[in-house]
Amino acid sequence: MTEQVKKSFIENTAQIGLVPDERMLSSFEIYYKNLVEWNAVMNLTAITEEKDVYEKHFLDSLTITKIVSRETLEKGCTLLDMGTGAGFPGLPIAIAFPDVQVILMDSLNKRIRFLEDTVQKLGLTNVTAVHARAEELARNKNYREKADICCSRAVANLATLSEYCLPFVKKGGYFVSYKTEQVQEEIDKSSKAIHVLGGDQPEVVFFTLPGTDYQRSLVKIKKIAATPAKYPRKAGTPSKEPIM
Repeated sequence: MTEQVKKSFIENTAQIGLVPDERMLSSFEIYYKNLVEWNAVMNLTAITEEKDVYEKHFLDSLTITKIVSRETLEKGCTLLDMGTGAGFPGLPIAIAFPDVQVILMDSLNKRIRFLEDTVQKLGLTNVTAVHARAEELARNKNYREKADICCSRAVANLATLSEYCLPFVKKGGYFVSYKTEQVQEEIDKSSKAIHVLGGDQPEVVFFTLPGTDYQRSLVKIKKIAATPAKYPRKAGTPSKEPIM
C-alpha cells in the first residue's frame, strides 16, 4: 500500500468512526493484492487502481457504520452478504469487526473460490463463503430468518432485493441496501414488497463518501414479521416480476 493511499484511508475511515490498526491495514493490503491477482484471470471488478479500490470498495463497504451502530457490530452478530461478488461489503466488514460472523453468498462458484482463497490468506475465522442462489438458500432452514443483518451492494431495484434479502433476516433484524443518492423513487415503488415480506418503513441515510464526491445512501429495513413461506419465488422471478 502506498503511503498516500494509507494516509487517505486512515483519514477517511476516521470520518465514519473507525480507526484502522496495523492488523486491519495489513489485511486490506493482502485483500487488494489478491483481488488484482485473481482479477487478471477472471472478471471480479472493473475497479483495480489501488486508490479506487480502497475508496469505492473497502471504504464504501465500511459505511454500514452510518446506519448500523458500532456497538451492534462490535458485540457480534450474524451478517449475510447477498450477491457478494468480490466480497463487498461483507469481507471488509469481517476484517474491521472480527466478532461479526459473516456469510458471503454468491451464485457464481468462481467468485466463491476467490473468496475462500482470500479468507484463507487473511486467516479469518469469522467468514463462510457459500455458493448458492438467494431464491434457493432462503428456503434452507439453516439460513432462513437466521441473520441479524442481511446486506447487499447488488445492482437491482429495492423491491427485488427485498425479496432476495428479507427472508434471511430474523424478526427484529435488518436488511441493509447500499444505494446511490437516487433512491427515493425505488423506496416508493418497493413499499408493497417490503410490507408483504415482513419489513417495516425504510430508514435512509444520505451521505458523500469521505474523501470523494460520490453521493451514496444506505437503506435500512427492520424485519417486524415473518416472511410468508411462498417467498422468495422461484429463480429469476423476483427480478423479472418484482412485487409492486
